[in-house]
Amino acid sequence: MPQLDRTFSVAPMMDWTTRDYRAFARTLTHRALLYTEMVTTGAILHGSPRERFLGFDEVEHPLALQLGGSDPGELAECAAIAEAWGHDEVNLNVGCPSDRVQNNLIGACLMGHPEKVAAAVRAMREAVSIPVTVKCRIGIDDQDEDADLTRFIATVADAGCDTFIVHARKAWLQGLSPKENRDIPPLNYPRVHRLKASRPELHIGINGGIKTLDEGRAQLEHVDSVMVGREAYQNPWLLAGVDAAFYGEPGPATSRHAAARAFRPYIARRLEQGAKLNHITRHLLGLFQGQPGGRRFRRHLSENGHLDGACLRVFDDALSLVPERETAPA
Repeated sequence: MPQLDRTFSVAPMMDWTTRDYRAFARTLTHRALLYTEMVTTGAILHGSPRERFLGFDEVEHPLALQLGGSDPGELAECAAIAEAWGHDEVNLNVGCPSDRVQNNLIGACLMGHPEKVAAAVRAMREAVSIPVTVKCRIGIDDQDEDADLTRFIATVADAGCDTFIVHARKAWLQGLSPKENRDIPPLNYPRVHRLKASRPELHIGINGGIKTLDEGRAQLEHVDSVMVGREAYQNPWLLAGVDAAFYGEPGPATSRHAAARAFRPYIARRLEQGAKLNHITRHLLGLFQGQPGGRRFRRHLSENGHLDGACLRVFDDALSLVPERETAPA
């Protein structure tokens, strides 16, 4: 089975890691593994058109599709479709805590059903030749973070899954909102470190609360890979340092302005396809975070990008509000 270098990845995030964000991320890093938003099996099998859920630009590779579902047959069918569309990995969501997905037996609630996850993984692996991975939490509700996580990993690994990305927080399915579940349950990095120590043959990645590349590199002393979520979206310039810090290679961006200019042809193509400017440029609002003119840049795009007929001129005018400087990736 082909292997991906997933040393550093950007987490799947609903409404954030869209194809436009992912294409922009590639102006900052060639090497980071990118993930789609979670896509449910129902959306792929019964939604229309599939391009909406599965389409991507070739520049986005390496790219993993995250699936939400629990029916082994449906997941296997969707995994095969994802492979046919050219995705490099299929990841099963066992971490999302929202009520809506719980009601459909999707996401973090599946941590209470390891045998069901194992059956799904087994079916998916039989259907594809690309990697099948699992993203999970360290537990849910009143589960024991040691015994229940150990049982979950062992059961799913026995079904053939050798790669787990673990969000180092519990998910509380009763009493906390999805937003609160991203912050209130305490991080427990040592539990993920112990998991790796106890299962050295597995690839164990860590996710949750990592805000700097130095923090990520420190985690690699204990685990195999690092996944960063909100910080990679809200402060996308972070990605400009990934290739050098994690792969020893220069990244594609020499400055924030250079990254924005590199994204300009993509914006033009998407506008020609009928996309609205603000749907694309909303993913760049954090590019000049903390920089002189950054607020003016955000304000101009926010106030003008949604207007009928908004075009590249709006983007160019927003860029002109930020003094240009050569800035080595931090």
